[in-house]
Amino acid sequence: MAHPTHAAPESGPPGPRPHDPPAAALGNASLLGVGYLLLGRRRLAVAAAAVTAVLVCVLFRVARPWCEAVLLLWWVAVTAHGWFLAGGRGGRGGRGGGGAARGRRAAALGAACLVLLPAGFWRFDAAGIERDVAEAHGRGDCSRVLAAQDAVRLPHRVAGAPLTARGDGLAEVCDRLEGAGARLGLELDDGTRAADTTEAAKVARNLKESFDVLASALAEPGNEKAVRATLERFLGALPADGHCRTVTVTDWLRGRHPGQEALDRYAGAVERAVARTAPAALAGCGDDLADAGQWEEARNHYRRLLDRYPGDEHADRARKGVARATRAIELANVTRLLAGPGDEQSEYCSAPAKYSGAAPYRKGRANRALFSGPTEYTDRLPDEWQTAAPADAVLVVCVEQPEFGTPVRTCPYEREPSGSTRNVTFHKIAVPVRAYELRTGKPVADRTLEIGGTSCPAVITYYTVGDHDSGPPDQYVSPSDADVRAAFGPLVGR
Repeated sequence: MAHPTHAAPESGPPGPRPHDPPAAALGNASLLGVGYLLLGRRRLAVAAAAVTAVLVCVLFRVARPWCEAVLLLWWVAVTAHGWFLAGGRGGRGGRGGGGAARGRRAAALGAACLVLLPAGFWRFDAAGIERDVAEAHGRGDCSRVLAAQDAVRLPHRVAGAPLTARGDGLAEVCDRLEGAGARLGLELDDGTRAADTTEAAKVARNLKESFDVLASALAEPGNEKAVRATLERFLGALPADGHCRTVTVTDWLRGRHPGQEALDRYAGAVERAVARTAPAALAGCGDDLADAGQWEEARNHYRRLLDRYPGDEHADRARKGVARATRAIELANVTRLLAGPGDEQSEYCSAPAKYSGAAPYRKGRANRALFSGPTEYTDRLPDEWQTAAPADAVLVVCVEQPEFGTPVRTCPYEREPSGSTRNVTFHKIAVPVRAYELRTGKPVADRTLEIGGTSCPAVITYYTVGDHDSGPPDQYVSPSDADVRAAFGPLVGR
């Protein structure tokens, strides 16, 4: 049986690769120009990838919504261009295309997924971070804002640039507020004792700078709760470690400073914090200054407490502090006035002052005295009658130079070597004195004491000048210690 035969087709060069619109569109959806590569358009692929890189850089640097809109339009454009460049619905391979078409589509889809899925994930995560940041900022929780924004990474800033930029803005405000709060906290923690008052200018400057930050943040919409939280955290941390530093801080807060809207808007909270802490701080600072011997400053702090908070529980302590400081100031002044050479009257005698801590002067009773002036006779008084310490004295007795007092006896003396006779009169020792009650600084006596003693000794000695030998016509009696005590005893109540 004969079988028909057919001629084999002639082999020739393969035809052009069919275009696949879905593969081209998916490839270009990757924004890397993969669709153009599938179409054999290498220059378009390089150009598309370059434009994408520029747009991504602009989005990263500018981070505005319009940048995202431009990138989205570019994505739609290149995706659509790939579809239509491949022939659209009428292109070859558009209805199935067999295994080769499926391979190209799978590769294009993989490229698109390699870009879009991570971008979507990072944008979704960026949106979550931005939401956490906004919620924390809305509550005024700056610590949470900074912690949440700290989770932002480079992919977040590319895929969700505007979202992260908003978070950066809120974090920047919170960072400034946290810095101001930390600086305010240092003003409370860095406390020494009385020396704090010497740093008042520095503390005030730091407070002003910190509150300037609060005021600038308050001027921006949406920051009120964060500012309030920072301020309340600072006020809640009062008092400071040092009493005097607390006084410096509360004094500054009590003032009204231009441009400090934070103080004005939250004046109630500020006043309550000051009223809660200032009285104890003023009393404590007064005590610290007193312990350091700074009595004037101590008294000023006690008086400020009494002037501002007369009904406070620390008022009695302040009144006692004022009295103690006043006595110390008076004692220091009296001590200064009484200082001077032992044989000369001190400044006190011309400008008497009081020391309210001294015991009162009582007539007829023993009054310990501090003597000022010539010491020839006062040094012979018993130790229990006198003192060199103003704090122990009741009287200050100003002693003048002795003079001739009442004549006691006149005796003849034979002069040698001439043998002539001369009468010599012996006088009591007159000592003018003025006595002041130290407690009040008022005079209690102004008299002349006369000291008695023996007279007419067997021999008297005198000195001559040249050939002139007149001899002394008057002499003092020679007092004993008992005679000196007898003269001064009535003055000091002995």
